[in-house]
Amino acid sequence: MQFSERRNTTRWVIIFASFLIISLILWNTYTFFQIFKNEERLKMNLWAKAQKTLNNADENTDVELPLQIFSNNTSIPIIVTENDSIINTVNIDDAIVKNERKAKDFLSKLKSENEPIVIEYVPGKFQNLYYGNSALLNKLKYYPVALVLIIVLFGALVYNFYRSTKMATQNKLWAGMAKETAHQIGTPLSSLIGWVELLKSENVGESTTFEIEKDIERLQTITDRFSKIGSEPKLENKDIVAETLQSYDYLQSRFSKQIEFSFKAPKSPILVSLNPTLHSWTIENLVKNAIDAMKGKGQLALEIEQEGDSVKINVSDTGSGIQKSQFKSIFEPGFTTKKRGWGLGLSLTKRIVEEYHKGTIKVLNSEIGKGTTMQVSFKKSNLV
Repeated sequence: MQFSERRNTTRWVIIFASFLIISLILWNTYTFFQIFKNEERLKMNLWAKAQKTLNNADENTDVELPLQIFSNNTSIPIIVTENDSIINTVNIDDAIVKNERKAKDFLSKLKSENEPIVIEYVPGKFQNLYYGNSALLNKLKYYPVALVLIIVLFGALVYNFYRSTKMATQNKLWAGMAKETAHQIGTPLSSLIGWVELLKSENVGESTTFEIEKDIERLQTITDRFSKIGSEPKLENKDIVAETLQSYDYLQSRFSKQIEFSFKAPKSPILVSLNPTLHSWTIENLVKNAIDAMKGKGQLALEIEQEGDSVKINVSDTGSGIQKSQFKSIFEPGFTTKKRGWGLGLSLTKRIVEEYHKGTIKVLNSEIGKGTTMQVSFKKSNLV
Protein backbone atom coordinates (compact mmCIF):
# COMPACT_ATOMS: atom_id res chain seq x y z
CA MET A 1 0.00 0.00 0.00
CA GLN A 2 2.79 2.37 0.96
CA PHE A 3 4.71 1.51 -2.22
CA SER A 4 1.59 2.15 -4.34
CA GLU A 5 1.05 5.58 -2.70
CA ARG A 6 4.71 6.50 -3.23
CA ARG A 7 4.48 5.47 -6.88
CA ASN A 8 1.35 7.58 -7.40
CA THR A 9 3.05 10.57 -5.72
CA THR A 10 6.09 10.16 -7.97
CA ARG A 11 3.84 9.97 -11.02
CA TRP A 12 2.07 13.22 -10.12
CA VAL A 13 5.38 14.94 -9.40
CA ILE A 14 6.63 13.93 -12.87
CA ILE A 15 3.39 15.17 -14.51
CA PHE A 16 3.56 18.49 -12.63
CA ALA A 17 7.25 18.93 -13.48
CA SER A 18 6.50 18.20 -17.16
CA PHE A 19 3.75 20.84 -17.26
CA LEU A 20 6.06 23.31 -15.50
CA ILE A 21 8.84 22.71 -18.05
CA ILE A 22 6.38 23.08 -20.94
CA SER A 23 5.03 26.33 -19.46
CA LEU A 24 8.55 27.73 -19.05
CA ILE A 25 9.46 26.83 -22.63
CA LEU A 26 6.29 28.43 -24.00
CA TRP A 27 6.77 31.56 -21.87
CA ASN A 28 10.43 31.79 -22.93
CA THR A 29 9.43 31.41 -26.59
CA TYR A 30 6.78 34.12 -26.24
CA THR A 31 9.37 36.44 -24.63
CA PHE A 32 11.82 35.87 -27.51
CA PHE A 33 9.02 36.51 -29.99
CA GLN A 34 8.18 39.88 -28.39
CA ILE A 35 11.88 40.89 -28.24
CA PHE A 36 12.39 40.10 -31.95
CA LYS A 37 9.13 41.84 -32.84
CA ASN A 38 10.22 45.00 -31.00
CA GLU A 39 13.62 44.87 -32.70
CA GLU A 40 11.94 44.61 -36.11
CA ARG A 41 9.76 47.60 -35.18
CA LEU A 42 12.91 49.61 -34.38
CA LYS A 43 14.43 48.60 -37.72
CA MET A 44 11.31 49.75 -39.53
CA ASN A 45 11.39 53.09 -37.69
CA LEU A 46 14.97 53.54 -38.93
CA TRP A 47 13.84 52.50 -42.41
CA ALA A 48 11.03 55.12 -42.26
CA LYS A 49 13.51 57.84 -41.27
CA ALA A 50 15.80 56.79 -44.12
CA GLN A 51 12.81 56.98 -46.49
CA LYS A 52 12.00 60.49 -45.23
CA THR A 53 15.62 61.55 -45.73
CA LEU A 54 15.61 60.29 -49.32
CA ASN A 55 12.27 61.97 -50.05
CA ASN A 56 13.71 65.33 -48.95
CA ALA A 57 17.24 64.80 -50.27
CA ASP A 58 18.97 67.24 -52.60
CA GLU A 59 22.36 67.17 -54.24
CA ASN A 60 24.07 68.25 -51.00
CA THR A 61 22.42 65.56 -48.84
CA ASP A 62 24.53 62.59 -47.71
CA VAL A 63 22.41 59.56 -48.63
CA GLU A 64 25.03 56.90 -47.89
CA LEU A 65 23.55 55.97 -44.48
CA PRO A 66 19.90 55.78 -45.69
CA LEU A 67 20.95 53.61 -48.62
CA GLN A 68 22.90 51.34 -46.26
CA ILE A 69 19.80 50.98 -44.05
CA PHE A 70 17.79 50.02 -47.13
CA SER A 71 20.33 47.43 -48.25
CA ASN A 72 20.49 45.83 -44.79
CA ASN A 73 16.82 44.86 -44.90
CA THR A 74 16.71 41.57 -46.79
CA SER A 75 13.96 39.72 -44.93
CA ILE A 76 11.15 42.08 -43.86
CA PRO A 77 8.46 42.69 -46.54
CA ILE A 78 7.50 46.38 -46.88
CA ILE A 79 4.82 48.33 -48.76
CA VAL A 80 4.82 52.14 -48.72
CA THR A 81 1.55 53.88 -49.62
CA GLU A 82 0.50 57.46 -50.19
CA ASN A 83 -3.16 58.41 -50.51
CA ASP A 84 -4.01 54.65 -50.46
CA SER A 85 -1.82 54.05 -53.52
CA ILE A 86 1.22 51.75 -53.42
CA ILE A 87 4.34 53.74 -54.28
CA ASN A 88 7.11 51.38 -53.14
CA THR A 89 7.63 47.70 -52.27
CA VAL A 90 10.58 45.84 -50.71
CA ASN A 91 11.24 42.08 -50.37
CA ILE A 92 7.99 41.19 -52.15
CA ASP A 93 7.75 38.81 -55.09
CA ASP A 94 7.39 40.47 -58.51
CA ALA A 95 4.38 38.27 -59.34
CA ILE A 96 2.52 39.92 -56.44
CA VAL A 97 3.70 43.44 -57.18
CA LYS A 98 2.65 43.31 -60.85
CA ASN A 99 -0.81 41.92 -60.04
CA GLU A 100 -3.02 44.68 -58.60
CA ARG A 101 -5.44 42.30 -56.83
CA LYS A 102 -2.65 40.22 -55.30
CA ALA A 103 -0.82 43.38 -54.22
CA LYS A 104 -3.93 44.65 -52.42
CA ASP A 105 -4.45 41.27 -50.75
CA PHE A 106 -0.82 41.26 -49.61
CA LEU A 107 -1.21 44.79 -48.29
CA SER A 108 -4.24 43.66 -46.24
CA LYS A 109 -2.14 40.86 -44.83
CA LEU A 110 0.61 43.29 -43.74
CA LYS A 111 -1.99 45.56 -42.14
CA SER A 112 -3.19 42.64 -40.01
CA GLU A 113 0.34 41.80 -38.82
CA ASN A 114 1.65 45.16 -37.60
CA GLU A 115 0.58 48.74 -36.98
CA PRO A 116 1.74 51.07 -39.81
CA ILE A 117 4.49 53.65 -39.36
CA VAL A 118 3.46 57.13 -40.53
CA ILE A 119 6.14 59.11 -42.44
CA GLU A 120 5.59 62.89 -42.61
CA TYR A 121 8.22 63.63 -45.25
CA VAL A 122 7.04 67.28 -45.60
CA PRO A 123 4.59 69.18 -43.41
CA GLY A 124 1.06 68.04 -44.27
CA LYS A 125 2.15 65.20 -46.56
CA PHE A 126 2.18 61.63 -45.25
CA GLN A 127 3.18 58.19 -46.34
CA ASN A 128 2.27 54.94 -44.55
CA LEU A 129 4.84 52.17 -44.13
CA TYR A 130 3.31 48.73 -43.77
CA TYR A 131 5.56 45.81 -42.92
CA GLY A 132 5.18 42.10 -42.21
CA ASN A 133 6.98 39.64 -39.99
CA SER A 134 10.28 38.27 -41.18
CA ALA A 135 10.64 34.56 -41.98
CA LEU A 136 12.52 34.05 -38.70
CA LEU A 137 9.73 35.67 -36.69
CA ASN A 138 7.08 33.58 -38.45
CA LYS A 139 9.00 30.40 -37.63
CA LEU A 140 9.30 31.51 -34.02
CA LYS A 141 5.55 32.21 -33.96
CA TYR A 142 4.69 28.65 -34.94
CA TYR A 143 7.40 27.07 -32.79
CA PRO A 144 5.15 26.76 -29.66
CA VAL A 145 2.47 25.01 -31.74
CA ALA A 146 5.03 22.56 -33.11
CA LEU A 147 6.42 22.07 -29.60
CA VAL A 148 2.97 21.30 -28.16
CA LEU A 149 2.28 18.84 -30.99
CA ILE A 150 5.60 17.09 -30.35
CA ILE A 151 4.84 16.91 -26.62
CA VAL A 152 1.33 15.54 -27.29
CA LEU A 153 2.80 12.94 -29.66
CA PHE A 154 5.47 12.01 -27.12
CA GLY A 155 2.80 11.80 -24.39
CA ALA A 156 0.67 9.53 -26.62
CA LEU A 157 3.68 7.27 -27.25
CA VAL A 158 4.47 7.10 -23.52
CA TYR A 159 0.82 6.37 -22.71
CA ASN A 160 0.65 3.68 -25.39
CA PHE A 161 3.87 2.12 -24.10
CA TYR A 162 2.62 2.25 -20.51
CA ARG A 163 -0.76 0.76 -21.51
CA SER A 164 0.87 -1.99 -23.60
CA THR A 165 3.24 -2.83 -20.75
CA LYS A 166 0.36 -2.92 -18.29
CA MET A 167 -1.70 -5.15 -20.59
CA ALA A 168 1.28 -7.47 -21.13
CA THR A 169 1.74 -7.74 -17.36
CA GLN A 170 -1.96 -8.46 -16.88
CA ASN A 171 -1.86 -11.08 -19.65
CA LYS A 172 1.09 -12.76 -17.97
CA LEU A 173 -0.75 -12.68 -14.65
CA TRP A 174 -3.90 -14.21 -16.15
CA ALA A 175 -1.88 -16.83 -18.01
CA GLY A 176 0.00 -17.70 -14.81
CA MET A 177 -3.25 -17.96 -12.84
CA ALA A 178 -4.81 -20.13 -15.55
CA LYS A 179 -1.85 -22.51 -15.64
CA GLU A 180 -1.77 -22.67 -11.84
CA THR A 181 -5.53 -23.43 -11.83
CA ALA A 182 -4.97 -26.25 -14.33
CA HIS A 183 -2.17 -27.59 -12.14
CA GLN A 184 -4.31 -27.43 -8.98
CA ILE A 185 -7.25 -29.20 -10.67
CA GLY A 186 -4.93 -31.94 -11.88
CA THR A 187 -4.24 -33.36 -8.40
CA PRO A 188 -7.83 -34.10 -7.28
CA LEU A 189 -8.65 -35.16 -10.85
CA SER A 190 -6.04 -37.92 -10.71
CA SER A 191 -7.51 -38.99 -7.40
CA LEU A 192 -11.05 -39.10 -8.87
CA ILE A 193 -9.87 -41.34 -11.71
CA GLY A 194 -8.46 -43.72 -9.08
CA TRP A 195 -11.77 -43.70 -7.19
CA VAL A 196 -13.70 -44.53 -10.37
CA GLU A 197 -11.47 -47.54 -10.95
CA LEU A 198 -12.09 -48.60 -7.36
CA LEU A 199 -15.87 -48.28 -7.85
CA LYS A 200 -15.66 -50.43 -10.95
CA SER A 201 -13.82 -53.13 -9.03
CA GLU A 202 -16.58 -53.01 -6.39
CA ASN A 203 -19.15 -53.75 -9.12
CA VAL A 204 -20.97 -50.42 -8.71
CA GLY A 205 -23.64 -49.81 -11.36
CA GLU A 206 -22.12 -49.17 -14.80
CA SER A 207 -24.45 -46.24 -15.46
CA THR A 208 -23.17 -44.50 -12.33
CA THR A 209 -19.50 -44.88 -13.19
CA PHE A 210 -20.22 -43.92 -16.82
CA GLU A 211 -21.68 -40.55 -15.78
CA ILE A 212 -18.81 -39.93 -13.37
CA GLU A 213 -16.33 -40.73 -16.15
CA LYS A 214 -18.06 -38.22 -18.43
CA ASP A 215 -17.71 -35.50 -15.79
CA ILE A 216 -14.06 -36.46 -15.21
CA GLU A 217 -13.47 -36.23 -18.94
CA ARG A 218 -15.10 -32.78 -18.83
CA LEU A 219 -12.79 -31.70 -16.02
CA GLN A 220 -9.81 -32.95 -18.04
CA THR A 221 -11.00 -30.81 -20.98
CA ILE A 222 -11.30 -27.75 -18.73
CA THR A 223 -7.82 -28.40 -17.32
CA ASP A 224 -6.46 -28.72 -20.86
CA ARG A 225 -8.11 -25.41 -21.82
CA PHE A 226 -6.59 -23.49 -18.92
CA SER A 227 -3.14 -25.00 -19.53
CA LYS A 228 -3.19 -23.64 -23.10
CA ILE A 229 -3.74 -19.99 -22.07
CA GLY A 230 -0.60 -17.94 -22.61
CA SER A 231 1.04 -20.45 -24.94
CA GLU A 232 0.77 -21.02 -28.68
CA PRO A 233 -1.78 -23.83 -29.23
CA LYS A 234 -1.21 -26.64 -31.69
CA LEU A 235 -3.57 -26.38 -34.66
CA GLU A 236 -4.79 -29.42 -36.59
CA ASN A 237 -6.86 -29.89 -39.72
CA LYS A 238 -10.18 -30.99 -38.27
CA ASP A 239 -13.74 -31.31 -39.50
CA ILE A 240 -15.32 -28.22 -37.96
CA VAL A 241 -18.81 -29.69 -38.34
CA ALA A 242 -17.97 -32.77 -36.24
CA GLU A 243 -16.01 -30.73 -33.64
CA THR A 244 -18.84 -28.20 -33.26
CA LEU A 245 -21.52 -30.91 -33.09
CA GLN A 246 -19.61 -32.71 -30.34
CA SER A 247 -19.59 -29.59 -28.14
CA TYR A 248 -23.18 -28.80 -29.07
CA ASP A 249 -24.44 -32.30 -28.09
CA TYR A 250 -22.66 -32.14 -24.74
CA LEU A 251 -24.20 -28.76 -23.89
CA GLN A 252 -27.67 -29.74 -25.12
CA SER A 253 -27.80 -32.72 -22.77
CA ARG A 254 -26.94 -30.58 -19.75
CA PHE A 255 -29.31 -27.65 -20.06
CA SER A 256 -32.97 -27.20 -19.24
CA LYS A 257 -35.60 -28.80 -21.48
CA GLN A 258 -37.13 -25.31 -21.72
CA ILE A 259 -34.39 -24.49 -24.24
CA GLU A 260 -35.35 -25.59 -27.74
CA PHE A 261 -32.09 -26.52 -29.50
CA SER A 262 -31.59 -26.80 -33.26
CA PHE A 263 -28.48 -27.62 -35.30
CA LYS A 264 -28.00 -27.16 -39.03
CA ALA A 265 -24.81 -27.91 -40.96
CA PRO A 266 -23.58 -29.35 -44.29
CA LYS A 267 -23.44 -33.15 -44.37
CA SER A 268 -19.95 -33.23 -45.88
CA PRO A 269 -16.85 -32.50 -43.71
CA ILE A 270 -15.33 -29.03 -43.74
CA LEU A 271 -11.66 -28.98 -42.82
CA VAL A 272 -10.37 -26.04 -40.78
CA SER A 273 -7.04 -25.55 -39.04
CA LEU A 274 -8.05 -25.37 -35.38
CA ASN A 275 -7.36 -26.55 -31.86
CA PRO A 276 -10.26 -28.84 -30.82
CA THR A 277 -10.01 -28.00 -27.11
CA LEU A 278 -10.09 -24.23 -27.63
CA HIS A 279 -12.75 -24.48 -30.34
CA SER A 280 -15.05 -26.37 -27.97
CA TRP A 281 -14.46 -23.55 -25.46
CA THR A 282 -15.55 -21.02 -28.08
CA ILE A 283 -18.80 -22.89 -28.81
CA GLU A 284 -19.48 -23.38 -25.11
CA ASN A 285 -19.04 -19.66 -24.34
CA LEU A 286 -21.33 -18.62 -27.19
CA VAL A 287 -24.03 -21.14 -26.29
CA LYS A 288 -23.90 -20.30 -22.56
CA ASN A 289 -24.11 -16.57 -23.31
CA ALA A 290 -27.13 -17.20 -25.54
CA ILE A 291 -28.86 -19.25 -22.81
CA ASP A 292 -28.10 -16.56 -20.20
CA ALA A 293 -29.61 -13.93 -22.53
CA MET A 294 -32.82 -16.01 -22.71
CA LYS A 295 -32.80 -16.59 -18.92
CA GLY A 296 -32.95 -20.34 -19.46
CA LYS A 297 -36.02 -20.37 -21.72
CA GLY A 298 -36.27 -19.90 -25.48
CA GLN A 299 -34.93 -21.09 -28.83
CA LEU A 300 -31.25 -21.57 -29.60
CA ALA A 301 -30.09 -22.27 -33.14
CA LEU A 302 -26.57 -23.16 -34.25
CA GLU A 303 -25.92 -23.08 -37.99
CA ILE A 304 -22.75 -23.79 -39.98
CA GLU A 305 -22.56 -22.47 -43.54
CA GLN A 306 -19.91 -22.18 -46.24
CA GLU A 307 -19.19 -18.97 -48.13
CA GLY A 308 -16.36 -19.18 -50.63
CA ASP A 309 -13.12 -19.95 -48.79
CA SER A 310 -14.74 -19.27 -45.42
CA VAL A 311 -16.91 -21.23 -43.02
CA LYS A 312 -19.26 -19.38 -40.70
CA ILE A 313 -20.85 -20.50 -37.44
CA ASN A 314 -23.98 -18.59 -36.41
CA VAL A 315 -25.32 -18.91 -32.87
CA SER A 316 -28.80 -17.37 -32.58
CA ASP A 317 -31.03 -16.91 -29.53
CA THR A 318 -34.40 -15.38 -28.69
CA GLY A 319 -33.07 -13.46 -25.72
CA SER A 320 -33.08 -9.84 -24.60
CA GLY A 321 -30.86 -8.57 -27.44
CA ILE A 322 -27.91 -6.17 -27.47
CA GLN A 323 -27.92 -2.44 -28.12
CA LYS A 324 -26.08 -1.48 -31.33
CA SER A 325 -23.74 0.80 -29.37
CA GLN A 326 -22.52 -2.26 -27.43
CA PHE A 327 -21.71 -4.48 -30.44
CA LYS A 328 -17.97 -3.92 -29.97
CA SER A 329 -17.79 -3.24 -26.23
CA ILE A 330 -19.20 -6.68 -25.32
CA PHE A 331 -15.83 -8.16 -26.36
CA GLU A 332 -13.88 -5.93 -23.98
CA PRO A 333 -12.52 -7.53 -20.77
CA GLY A 334 -14.74 -6.79 -17.78
CA PHE A 335 -17.82 -5.80 -19.81
CA THR A 336 -20.93 -7.65 -18.61
CA THR A 337 -24.66 -7.03 -18.41
CA LYS A 338 -25.12 -9.80 -15.81
CA LYS A 339 -25.40 -9.24 -12.08
CA ARG A 340 -22.85 -12.00 -11.63
CA GLY A 341 -19.81 -12.68 -13.75
CA TRP A 342 -16.37 -11.31 -14.55
CA GLY A 343 -17.10 -10.25 -18.13
CA LEU A 344 -14.27 -12.41 -19.51
CA GLY A 345 -16.20 -15.01 -21.57
CA LEU A 346 -16.56 -13.12 -24.86
CA SER A 347 -13.19 -11.40 -24.42
CA LEU A 348 -11.53 -14.80 -24.11
CA THR A 349 -13.60 -16.14 -27.02
CA LYS A 350 -12.46 -13.25 -29.23
CA ARG A 351 -8.84 -13.97 -28.36
CA ILE A 352 -9.24 -17.69 -29.13
CA VAL A 353 -10.92 -16.98 -32.47
CA GLU A 354 -8.83 -14.05 -33.71
CA GLU A 355 -5.38 -14.54 -32.17
CA TYR A 356 -5.11 -18.33 -32.09
CA HIS A 357 -7.24 -19.30 -35.10
CA LYS A 358 -6.88 -16.11 -37.24
CA GLY A 359 -10.66 -15.94 -37.61
CA THR A 360 -13.20 -13.23 -36.84
CA ILE A 361 -16.08 -12.91 -34.39
CA LYS A 362 -18.84 -10.31 -34.38
CA VAL A 363 -22.45 -9.56 -33.57
CA LEU A 364 -24.13 -10.35 -36.89
CA ASN A 365 -27.42 -8.80 -35.85
CA SER A 366 -29.44 -8.10 -32.72
CA GLU A 367 -32.81 -6.61 -31.78
CA ILE A 368 -33.83 -5.59 -28.30
CA GLY A 369 -36.42 -8.03 -26.99
CA LYS A 370 -36.13 -10.34 -30.02
CA GLY A 371 -32.69 -11.92 -29.86
CA THR A 372 -29.11 -11.94 -31.11
CA THR A 373 -27.01 -13.78 -33.68
CA MET A 374 -23.27 -14.12 -33.04
CA GLN A 375 -21.08 -15.11 -35.98
CA VAL A 376 -17.66 -16.75 -35.99
CA SER A 377 -15.76 -17.07 -39.29
CA PHE A 378 -12.75 -19.23 -40.17
CA LYS A 379 -10.72 -19.81 -43.30
CA LYS A 380 -11.16 -23.30 -44.70
CA SER A 381 -8.07 -25.48 -44.88
CA ASN A 382 -6.47 -25.94 -48.32
CA LEU A 383 -6.23 -29.67 -47.73
CA VAL A 384 -8.96 -31.78 -49.30
